[in-house]
Amino acid sequence: MSFSSCIASAGPELLAGVEPVADALTRAKDAGFESLLWRPETLLHGSGDIVPTPLAEAVGKIGLRLLVETDPARFPLEHPLVEKQPALFSVRRTADRAAVVDPRRPRPAHGEARARMQAPEAATTIAPAIADALAALTELGVAGFRFDQASRFGIAPLRDLVAAMRQRLPDAQLLAGQPGLTRPDALALEGCGLDALVSSFDWWDLHAPWLVEEWSELRHVAPLLAELRDAPLDADDPVALDRRMLAAAATGRGLILPLEMIEARPETAARAAALARETQALGGEMRQVTGPGAPVTALLRTAAPDMRCADAASILLINRGAQPVAAPDASGLLASVGEALCFDDAKRAEAPLAGGEVRMLDLKRAKPVLLRRKDRVDRAVEAPRLVVEEMTPRVDGGDFPVKCVTGEQLTVEAKIYADGHEQLAAELLWRPADAKKWTAVRMEQLPNDGWRAAFRPERLGRHEFTVQGWLDRFGGFRRDFGKKLDAGVALAVDYAEGRVLVERARDRSSGKLRDTLGKWAERLAGDNDADALLSPELAAAMDAADDRPHLLAGPVQLLDAERLQARFSSWYELFPRSQTDDPARHGTFADVEKRLPQIRAMGFDTLYFPPIHPIGRTHRKGPNNSLTAGPDDPGSPYAIGSKDGGHTALHPELGSFDDFARLIAAAREHELEIALDFAIQCSPDHPWLKEHPGWFDWRPDGSIKYAENPPKKYQDIVNVDFYQPDALPDLWVALRDAVLFWIDKGVKVFRVDNPHTKPLPFWEWMIADIRARHPDAIFLAEAFTRPAMMYRLAKIGFSQSYTYFTWRDHKGELTDYLTELTTQAPKDFYRPHFFVNTPDINPKFLQTSGRPGFRIRAVLAATLSGLFGVYSGFELCEAAPVPGKEEYLDSEKYEVKPRDWQAPGNIVADITLLNRLRRAYPALQTHLNTRFLVAHDEAILYYAKPSPDGADMILVMVSLDPHHAREADFEVPLWEFGLADHESIGVEDLVSGDRFAWHGKMQHVRLTPDHPYHIWRIAPGAAA
Repeated sequence: MSFSSCIASAGPELLAGVEPVADALTRAKDAGFESLLWRPETLLHGSGDIVPTPLAEAVGKIGLRLLVETDPARFPLEHPLVEKQPALFSVRRTADRAAVVDPRRPRPAHGEARARMQAPEAATTIAPAIADALAALTELGVAGFRFDQASRFGIAPLRDLVAAMRQRLPDAQLLAGQPGLTRPDALALEGCGLDALVSSFDWWDLHAPWLVEEWSELRHVAPLLAELRDAPLDADDPVALDRRMLAAAATGRGLILPLEMIEARPETAARAAALARETQALGGEMRQVTGPGAPVTALLRTAAPDMRCADAASILLINRGAQPVAAPDASGLLASVGEALCFDDAKRAEAPLAGGEVRMLDLKRAKPVLLRRKDRVDRAVEAPRLVVEEMTPRVDGGDFPVKCVTGEQLTVEAKIYADGHEQLAAELLWRPADAKKWTAVRMEQLPNDGWRAAFRPERLGRHEFTVQGWLDRFGGFRRDFGKKLDAGVALAVDYAEGRVLVERARDRSSGKLRDTLGKWAERLAGDNDADALLSPELAAAMDAADDRPHLLAGPVQLLDAERLQARFSSWYELFPRSQTDDPARHGTFADVEKRLPQIRAMGFDTLYFPPIHPIGRTHRKGPNNSLTAGPDDPGSPYAIGSKDGGHTALHPELGSFDDFARLIAAAREHELEIALDFAIQCSPDHPWLKEHPGWFDWRPDGSIKYAENPPKKYQDIVNVDFYQPDALPDLWVALRDAVLFWIDKGVKVFRVDNPHTKPLPFWEWMIADIRARHPDAIFLAEAFTRPAMMYRLAKIGFSQSYTYFTWRDHKGELTDYLTELTTQAPKDFYRPHFFVNTPDINPKFLQTSGRPGFRIRAVLAATLSGLFGVYSGFELCEAAPVPGKEEYLDSEKYEVKPRDWQAPGNIVADITLLNRLRRAYPALQTHLNTRFLVAHDEAILYYAKPSPDGADMILVMVSLDPHHAREADFEVPLWEFGLADHESIGVEDLVSGDRFAWHGKMQHVRLTPDHPYHIWRIAPGAAA
């Protein structure tokens, strides 16, 4: 990195002090600071020395780099340019208050002149003078500049100034940022050549999400430095001051501290400088992994631009209080990260935090589970006395895996019981499928023979878990013996019974355990020591020596641990060929690259393409699905295959494989993952028809029946036959290899077209085969079909699925559907992907509801499910239908369709807000926590999304009526926080940013077509 990562700052007060300047600078150097940022009182263009000679000599002697903070637009009134070009300057004038103002005479000048850098003449008149003045300072030893008040100076002039400085002084260090630079202006500086931006850390309260949002937006512009600008804050509170200094060092890629702060806390300053150098390389993602209400702020930082590509990462913990606190649950932090990571030092991650402590924890990627494909069958062991049953979660008796993501807690329950009144013990066993050793967790006993325990898989891929129980004979003895003692009926034989159990355990033990139990047996020889028989120490030793009689293991349940994007992702679908401004010019992969910043700015993380393979000519469809296509009509991309190739080829007009590779790389730089459509269908021109005719079912007249989905007809498509003799198994392998081909090209996510029309055994085999090699592969089922088939596809391997959400418009329909998905069997294996529209489906609700309807459907999809998808044009509220059908008029499936992405009336702001909230709040990253609440209006849907730790809760209120205002009384779920109906709770409006409190359980809301939704966060206290 070319810029100094540790910078001390000072102003004229440094020279006014009694202490020699060199001594203060030496201490900064010894603390690890590399540069001094000088804030002069003298104007850049004034006559005085900007850098006093004593300061320059001291800096040079000590070996620090000297940087100067300047507002280059400020000129003294006597400057020649001000006198010659007064129209290019803004000059403040004043008058004698005692005299009468004479409008015929100009008022005398006062203060200073400010260059009007936006004026056209400024570029040739003023800018060279500024560049000369800056260059002159570098000749005096100045190594760089921080441009103050950059927004007032103007972004275009600043870009030009930086470019000029880079030509003249390529090694100069150039900075800009807060204060005086708005975020939109900062974004406009991307690529201009700045070495760094200064973040807004100085205003951060150490827990609000906006600092992470600023980092996410600006880290692509330039590295961000954190600064404490003013005199030492909380000078009487060294803990708070140390925390702020270290937090600044840990949340940027460099650090600026006032020299007086370094002198006040030299040891902390040295630690901060060292920490700043450690975090200098962490220029990738920053995420907040604890809620704003948690006592400890936890931030994830990576070096890689995208967490999914990172082999390592760090978690920053900030104890915002002055007292020691427990560290956040380590496994919970990993769950919030959502990647297969583990701590380098688990003990340090779990250790309590001292008051005000700032701690950086290193993470490393856990080894994924890679399998050689083979069948495994575990059978229950015969046990005559114990019963293990009703284990949950369990999918179809264990035939199919339960689904979760790495780091997610999986709670397991079972019924374990035996005859009589015997005491039992039980444990949960789990392991990755490539491991031999089980990890055991003791289970908690529940009423009615229930037992419960939990674990978190840390690696991607297949896992197994089961439960086992046994007779706990010594535990049963202690239980009954205690009761007898309490009742005063314990006899000598009861004491002897316990002693015999201890002696038998001693005899079957060895080593230190045998010696320990031997001592206990000697103590119990008199058959009269009740305290010994009931002591916890003896119970622990007996548990270690337990031979677990009548041990019974339950059936093994499979588990697939997938990456976070299998459960939480925001998809954007587009046709690459339509990324053009001219319907006569076919879009390319290069055109898609140009749209990546816009798509990422809306908050999407997955970019999905319909098929990108060559399109056949035979029976090619024309506009609006017409049967006659013109010579320039592009046809449907689902008619796969031509002379240019089939499922492993690219449509020539889109570009080459080199172009595709560049697109994949560019998408990763924008934190986007490319998803492809896997459609098993062929144009009559597909090479397979000639190369493998035995893969098709030919009619007696030599033709092949075209595809149909009544009433729809697809004359341009023919289907393979999976069960033709020549297709078994060659077609199956070829299709599997096509997926592997695209995985080798960098694609790990596949949307599968109509999987319910292909054999289930094929999908079960193929997905298992792919995921055994690539556990991070994700398959989305586009299966708008019967519930049983949709659920079966999920069971046999599909990570997620399209759903009936598209047609659920009313309160009862949505409530019933989500209740089914969150409380019944599908919750363990089925992940609903709520796409608001598709190229095939233009829902009637959107056709008739106008812009309010699009906003309503976006909020529902984005907040009800962790998986949210948008087909391009939705943000523009496109809804023109084929009359009487749920299809788009002038469908993009049959023509190139350019769009004005800034068209008036768009809902880009809503989508961007929703995706920002989804990333900020883990409560919005799953459908499983959805709880419907009472709102007394049938057109208002109201639901809660509790956070994983239960500290706060997201509330969503949506009008389902896009045409009329709706009002309702609603219940605030105070009971979820143990509050009485009359008590208060803090509220944060996540749309407006307002904070307030609700008093009492019953509240009132009004929603209108212009404001059809609210999203609140509630938490106990005066304000959320």
